Amino acid sequence: MKEDQEMGEELMQHLRSRATELLLREEWNESVQAYSHFISLCQHHISHTHQRPDLDHLLKLQKSLFLALSNRAEPWSRLRDLANALQDCDGALEIEGTHFKTLLCKGKILLSLNRYSSALDCFKAALLDPQAGLKCEALNGFLERCKQLEHQSRTGVFDLSDWVVNGFRGKFPELAEYIGPVEIRKSDIRGRGLFATKNVDAGTSILATKAIATERCILPDQNEELADNIQLAMWKNFIDKVVESVSKCKRLHHLLSVLSNGEDEDVLEVPDVNLFRAETEEESALSMGKLDMDKILSTFDVNSLVENAASAKVLGKNSDYYGVGLWILPAFINHSCSPNARRLHVGDHVIVHASRDIKAGEEITFAYFDVLSPWRKRTGMSKIWGFQCNCKRCKFEEQICSKMEMQEIQMGLERGLNMGDAVFRLEEGMRRWMVRGDEKGYLRASFWVAYSEAYESDHKTVRRWGRRIPAAEAVVDSVSKAVGSDERVLKAFLAGLQRRCGGGSGLVEMERAMKLARGVYGKVMKKQVMKTLIELGNHE
Repeated sequence: MKEDQEMGEELMQHLRSRATELLLREEWNESVQAYSHFISLCQHHISHTHQRPDLDHLLKLQKSLFLALSNRAEPWSRLRDLANALQDCDGALEIEGTHFKTLLCKGKILLSLNRYSSALDCFKAALLDPQAGLKCEALNGFLERCKQLEHQSRTGVFDLSDWVVNGFRGKFPELAEYIGPVEIRKSDIRGRGLFATKNVDAGTSILATKAIATERCILPDQNEELADNIQLAMWKNFIDKVVESVSKCKRLHHLLSVLSNGEDEDVLEVPDVNLFRAETEEESALSMGKLDMDKILSTFDVNSLVENAASAKVLGKNSDYYGVGLWILPAFINHSCSPNARRLHVGDHVIVHASRDIKAGEEITFAYFDVLSPWRKRTGMSKIWGFQCNCKRCKFEEQICSKMEMQEIQMGLERGLNMGDAVFRLEEGMRRWMVRGDEKGYLRASFWVAYSEAYESDHKTVRRWGRRIPAAEAVVDSVSKAVGSDERVLKAFLAGLQRRCGGGSGLVEMERAMKLARGVYGKVMKKQVMKTLIELGNHE
């Protein structure tokens, strides 16, 4: 019996040394295998020791098991298998609940999983360990990061000011996951949608989240065939990344299964928005079924977002690339030609914010394509996307575009009609047809090209019509109220200020510009930094 025990201990010592060597050499897969073998033997010996009690030997085995679980958590973490890494940390802490290294490792894993409050508890517990003094600076760094991210995730307040002032150089800012006052409900637009549960001011963050995966490339301008081939390769890499991430995480696998694949959308279950909060996850209760690649491909096709899109602004170096990604909760946001939200891309994160004031109960919507376009053109673009837009704006414009005079204005523009004359005829028509409120903003948005060019370059024509053509600021206000802020609308407003005030502007005008800017960029930087950014953008 003693000889068997000694032989077992010798084998375990060999396995432990081998596993530690592989860990130090950063051979993660091999290290996991070696530690797994050691842990299995250790658990086997513990179960036999319980049958024939030997307290000293049992304590020694438990200590060995504890250290092996703690050590195996690191290669699991490096392999991005965070579920197994967390399970090992929990197993180790069941044996020795105050171990500094394990608490630190668990805290970092929870931080990677966006579970900020739980991570903060781990780092605080580690701080009580005597070993914390040796690594106090690093631990305090994690504590501060955790506090900042927990505050962001609770309030939705993000500040990119330093990064913007630094010219977007260096690393992307670290952003927390955030879900604001929203819920998922059945949508009158299509399938399911995201709805505001409270009033939301323009620029206020609605949600922020990191992509499951992204892929980017530079597409050549001149060679269309080469661009198509590059895109195909990019999509393959993107799909591989998503599948790899999903195959390692039950939670991601479950969240992906909740998304629509474009079929039977009206009968899909409406998930509780809390399902998407990392702090409330219960991964052990989730099942990991086999990946259905056909369903996954159709899910990607329906839910993936292109970064540099009509409703998006990409900040930093990624603005030079064509990028695509899969962000789970934003995938529930439907299209409207009268959108109320935009998204800001920062690294692999996306911040969704209100592009205009949103009322409680209103559906959150993006523009999938350029909504500063006439109704007929938008109808064609919606067909390319595979749906027919039946938003309030489209219904109104479909009816009014049947008027002969509207058709004559559109045909006149196509044949080179003076922009100022087109604007005058449209404004006169709206007076006769008793068009009011948002509907006036809809038509001005549809003929935005005519308005912007008339105000920018045809001063004589605008002066000729006098007060029968509204001031540029009035048009900007009505358009932004009807279809949300847009970078082109912001630039037109700033250009108008430049022409009228020669570079200077009053407090009222600057505040109007800032509100438009918040609709484009969100409330993610200090006021002076925002002012600098929009001034730079106006000179591009």
